[in-house]
Amino acid sequence: MSAAPITSASPVSLDARALFATLAGLCGSLVAIGLARFAYTPLIPSLIQEHWLTSSQAVTLGAANFAGYLVGALIGRPLASALSNRSALRILMAVVTAAFFACAYPLSVSWFFAWRLLSGISGGAIMVLVATSILPHIPVPRRGFVSGMIFLGLGLGIAASGTLIPKLLHFGLQTTWIGLGVLALALTAVSWFGWPATNPPAAVVPSGAHHAVRPQGLTLRVLYAQYAANALGLVPAMVLLVDYVARGLGRGSATGANYWVLYGLAAIVGPVICGNIADRIGFGKAYRAGLLLQAAAVALLAFSGNPVALAVSTVILGIFTPGIVPLVLGRIHELVPHDHTEQRAAWSRATTAFALFQALGGYGYSYLFSHTHNDYALIFTCGAIALALAFVADLVISRSGTARNTAQ
Repeated sequence: MSAAPITSASPVSLDARALFATLAGLCGSLVAIGLARFAYTPLIPSLIQEHWLTSSQAVTLGAANFAGYLVGALIGRPLASALSNRSALRILMAVVTAAFFACAYPLSVSWFFAWRLLSGISGGAIMVLVATSILPHIPVPRRGFVSGMIFLGLGLGIAASGTLIPKLLHFGLQTTWIGLGVLALALTAVSWFGWPATNPPAAVVPSGAHHAVRPQGLTLRVLYAQYAANALGLVPAMVLLVDYVARGLGRGSATGANYWVLYGLAAIVGPVICGNIADRIGFGKAYRAGLLLQAAAVALLAFSGNPVALAVSTVILGIFTPGIVPLVLGRIHELVPHDHTEQRAAWSRATTAFALFQALGGYGYSYLFSHTHNDYALIFTCGAIALALAFVADLVISRSGTARNTAQ
């Protein structure tokens, strides 16, 4: 399924295999992250109310999924090397699906912990493998679109967390878990034959490309730091948006829920919007603009309770919560255009950095929030500063690269 040469004059289209692979990727991100992570949050009150778990145990299980995600980000590449991309992704999807069914039976806290951990491990590994298994087979001018479609599953999961899960809960907690398992099983079946049958082609490095290795290495390290800072910037809204509107601004839980629905709707279109814009202006410029917009959006939350400002901030952050993923992945492909092995290694490092600082940010902000008498503005300001620093770092590295090219 390797891409044919594309000329600027000819329209770029995707063949049936590329479209099937794209659909498989969407199913993978939806099951492994969209459902396995985001669908858990609205289940927590029912898990506690029906005495399946205590409040502390429910939080611990959420942490287990984050911890597993970190492990999965680290073992994804070795797993694919030992098996193959297709075999690894099939097995990982099956494990996540099995975890949904297993959690329908509250045998013990250890049982839950083990399956949530396995679900997180599989999710992290899928996140590393899903796009890097598909994009090398896609024509370069369409990679932004395909990347956006693959990670559309994240946005769908966020939307489902506020719409599908409450409806399933009317039929009971066990039925909800089984329903999620059936949905995951169906998506796994759809993706089964969509994964590319072969691993990405071997690296073909043009002569003279080695001269760019050092600058690219520096830029990649900065990108990892930016992606980690991006996690710190997004966590406050992901965790506190509804509570801020409901309690912080005193507008009630119904209004807070409405903003979460808006956030979810924006998340659905986020990856596709970001991917298409990146196809037009380049991933580097698109990510730089994304950092600036996110910083402004989080700052708006910190300094304004105006309903219009809140809606604008919610839409921007909803777009970029899943939308930054294809942007960063595409930026890695720009920096390492010919080496698919290094692309996957770089994406694994970036995913690990994001996962680590997302977890650290969640615990750190929680501590800060509880020790500053619920100071929402302070938490949002911290997030805005992290994103602003990432934007400034991008400007600095971009200008230093331009100066270096001019000197040469």
